[in-house]
Amino acid sequence: MSGPTIDRLRESVRGPVITRDDEEYEEARKVYNAMIDRRPALVVRCANAGDVMQAVDFARENGLDPAVRGGGHSVPGFGTCDDGVVIDLSGMRGVRVDPTRGTARAEGGATWGDFNAATHAFGSATTGGIVSTTGVSGLTLGGGIGYLARGCGLSCDNLVSADVVIADGRFLVASEDDNADLFWALRGGGGNFGVVTSLEFRLHPVKDIYGGPMFYELSDAETVLRFFRDFIADAPEQFGGFPAFQIAPPLPFIPQDRHGEPFLAVVSCWAGSLDQGEQVLKPFHDIAPVVAEFVGPMPYPALNSAFDALVPPGLQHYWKANFVTDLTDEAIAAHLEHGPKVPVVNSTMHIYPINGACHRVAPEATAFPYRDANFAAVIAGMWPDPAANDANIAWVRDYYEATAPHSEAGGYINFMGADDQGRITANYRGNYDRLVDVKRKYDPDNLFHLNQNIQP
Repeated sequence: MSGPTIDRLRESVRGPVITRDDEEYEEARKVYNAMIDRRPALVVRCANAGDVMQAVDFARENGLDPAVRGGGHSVPGFGTCDDGVVIDLSGMRGVRVDPTRGTARAEGGATWGDFNAATHAFGSATTGGIVSTTGVSGLTLGGGIGYLARGCGLSCDNLVSADVVIADGRFLVASEDDNADLFWALRGGGGNFGVVTSLEFRLHPVKDIYGGPMFYELSDAETVLRFFRDFIADAPEQFGGFPAFQIAPPLPFIPQDRHGEPFLAVVSCWAGSLDQGEQVLKPFHDIAPVVAEFVGPMPYPALNSAFDALVPPGLQHYWKANFVTDLTDEAIAAHLEHGPKVPVVNSTMHIYPINGACHRVAPEATAFPYRDANFAAVIAGMWPDPAANDANIAWVRDYYEATAPHSEAGGYINFMGADDQGRITANYRGNYDRLVDVKRKYDPDNLFHLNQNIQP
């Protein structure tokens, strides 16, 4: 290394700098996807934005790759690297609510569980993910699909400003008024433009919701999927939720003799008046018999964390995804062929609706371009045993190949795998060239390339 030494870096940052000689190294290099086994030269556990600036400078001046770890859920393992610098924000998890302005600011390592815990006390929320251990920054930079998207827009649609450390080590504020081109690119452009150290969001009056999971027999799956397709087209925007193929976990509300069997599930989230919830969900009970359900009023954070136990750190992960404009009968047939073959309880397939408020944002208004798509489908392979990798990866790939002809060319950046780099232009459609221009301005040497990379 010809730049600053590790000893000098340690003197200049508040957080610990962990190298291969330190006993914490093995734990520090672990990532969410256990399929990823990489050995960075060092891990900088940043305590503040100043630490991030020092870490970026250190990586650049020593010719090392920086890998940015926010909430840590990157399925392709972009939060680590071999022989580079992991800029670990997991210690920066503070969330501050401003009730007067109706906003909340989250640090770059915060999870949606952190965010919801802070905002729920004020009777507020914004669109987060489906699992509360997901990072706020990673989800938002890719767009941000979640339960509240139909009524509140994507996470990135609610972003007011962001603090960013760019490739030359400078700290910038990005908003509609400051560095507006960078602000545009951050809303869907992924981690291509720098390290986001905090994000400010617009909040919505959501505290308690009515909803939860309902399980249907596979013999009724076609009926339920067709119903969901038609229902969601003009459903009240306070309704969020999605159908899924899911093996029944061993939960008390599911008959014990059905544990371990595959079902078609619908997870619902009604964010309107609680006294309307039962009536809104009544059609889901009328369309087919419900085998088991856990539906009722609950705090929004309870629903957002309901599936955390199914996706703990340390599983093997392989995902594929596409945007879908029309959930055709042919597409449903492909789902019916492959969804019931879901191999383990952790794996699943979700079809997220992204109409409603998501459609009221122009495709060029943010970097997220698929404003005409009605659904974002993900085939999420997640399993504990590395010896079963080949079989589980094959399930994901076969499923994807069957549904892709009935989908758009591009998919949601946050669901892309490490082998999806060839899809980058399709994923960004008409916004790709503008993203390249922003990349050239803020990261001309492509320092931040461990991502779904937009090459300058």
